Amino acid sequence: MTIDLNDIRRDFTRVDPALVQQASAYAASILADVAGRRGTMDGRIAPLSPSMRVCGPAFTIEVRPGDNLMIHAAMAMAKPGDVLVIDGKADRSAALMGSIMLNACKRLGFAGVVLDASIRDTEELIELGFPVWAVGANPNGPTKNVPGRINWPVGCGGAAVNPGDLIVGDADGVVVIEREKVASLLPLAAAKVADERKRIADITGGGPIRPKWLEAALVAAGVLKAGETL
Repeated sequence: MTIDLNDIRRDFTRVDPALVQQASAYAASILADVAGRRGTMDGRIAPLSPSMRVCGPAFTIEVRPGDNLMIHAAMAMAKPGDVLVIDGKADRSAALMGSIMLNACKRLGFAGVVLDASIRDTEELIELGFPVWAVGANPNGPTKNVPGRINWPVGCGGAAVNPGDLIVGDADGVVVIEREKVASLLPLAAAKVADERKRIADITGGGPIRPKWLEAALVAAGVLKAGETL
């Protein structure tokens, strides 16, 4: 097997578009739960507007703090539907993207941007409506002269992201699902949605409010004795 050691990797396998379409029906929380309550990014990475939602394959970018040279390179390479996932080292000292770049991303047909760093031109970006998750805003502009890497594994918001993984983001945050696991998790997501809807219907319809599993969990945790109830 030949390993590509170039800083810029052009070829990788994306999650199947049909699976992306199916996954787009589910909230990030549902997918995170069926994935084992793992793979979510730190809550510091938040959408510019609660109505924003994204679902698509990861196009990964690693930059040095405060420099966006490789983001410009990635924008020239990514395909429509891709989610730019940028490891900006959680730096807040300068914005790595703003209105010009994100208008270009929208024009290029990207699904969204997830940025572990700051943005700027916040009011314009909210009006633009293009899906963006970031750690905050800063009016400082970036430099454009430090090398980085494209389509290598990155860490973004504490989550591991490989090129082609499924990225789903909404008002709650962003979850990363390994490309190889997506197909197996979608039936579990459908079942969980059905179960949660039934539970809410029971609660609002006057049924039992206490979860059926509560006493057993308390016994297992040593809070109650076997056979004891609340």
